[in-house]
Amino acid sequence: MVKFGVLGTGVIATSARGYLNGMMRLAGDVVLEAACDPVADRVKQVADQYGFKTHYSALSEMLERSDVEAVVNLTPIPFHGQTCLEILDSGRHVIVEKPIATTMAEADEMIRLARERKLTIVVAPPNMLHPNRQEARRLVAEGQIGRVAFARVRSSHGGPASGNWPLDPTWFYQEGSGPLFDMGVYGIHDITGIVGPAKRVVAFSGITDPVRFVRGGPFKGKKIDVTADDNTLLMLDFGDSAFAVIDGTFNVNAAKAPQVEIFGRAGTINLNNELQGEAPLIEVFRLDALPGLDGWITPRIRDLDARMARMRELGRGIVVDHLVQSLRDGVAPILSAEHARHALEIMIKAIGSARSGLALSLDTTF
Repeated sequence: MVKFGVLGTGVIATSARGYLNGMMRLAGDVVLEAACDPVADRVKQVADQYGFKTHYSALSEMLERSDVEAVVNLTPIPFHGQTCLEILDSGRHVIVEKPIATTMAEADEMIRLARERKLTIVVAPPNMLHPNRQEARRLVAEGQIGRVAFARVRSSHGGPASGNWPLDPTWFYQEGSGPLFDMGVYGIHDITGIVGPAKRVVAFSGITDPVRFVRGGPFKGKKIDVTADDNTLLMLDFGDSAFAVIDGTFNVNAAKAPQVEIFGRAGTINLNNELQGEAPLIEVFRLDALPGLDGWITPRIRDLDARMARMRELGRGIVVDHLVQSLRDGVAPILSAEHARHALEIMIKAIGSARSGLALSLDTTF
């Protein structure tokens, strides 16, 4: 069993599909050792509700006084890098929400420190644990849709202020955060996880509305001054004339198209998630699916029901399960820090491209 500390007890920790409900279902593998949050009333309430042994208001206190072996870092985006470095420096494994950090220097130092201390880093999002993503990766690698030409990836929504967000959503719209880091990161992980590392990025980015108002929830009507770009479209170049278009925006209030469309010279792959109603999780179109006949296929993924039931049961806790299994089996995680660093470089250079008007080369891989 692994003794966990949880840093940050907000929405991603306590929502129905968040970390803590899933971690409670991993009782045979996970010990809820300590909760930590600077909001004293909230951390006490969460610690009592979920049965943590103790709670703290400062990360340094938790690391010094508790017996945690790994920390789930659920702090706001601008604090990911700094807090992860503190956790790793204390000798603990770490799970961190996306993105891994906000600077390449932080991400590089995290990877260096983890290697030096023989620690494991797991980075959300959990997209590449999903059966349909794994099958798409296999199909592409096997050449089942021919050489990939381009992909369209949608990973955005209307933003926290557009719905009934239970906490103040202002920080999502501030410099250092924004939809590219919050939502575009999903699509970047998707397409690079399936197709492989990208070589260049070019992007357009800006602020659509300098002021937004919260539409629902306890902060309904609150005015938010938008200082981070809230509308980014980027294109990745994978080499050999293979490209992908990805959005990172708080302007997708509704959509019916697949989340991921991959177009190859001999076929197409569509990927959806279970929140999209009756849409299949994966669809494949192939030229000559049968001799002389082209057509769509809805594949039957072996043990899909069991795998999806596990993901539904654990919610975001599937990321914790992934770390536990990686440690138990002594294998590198699929949700690796190296992949997350590549995604971070894409996002940072996408903004750089939008400002400069240039396509920028990428230096990292995974």
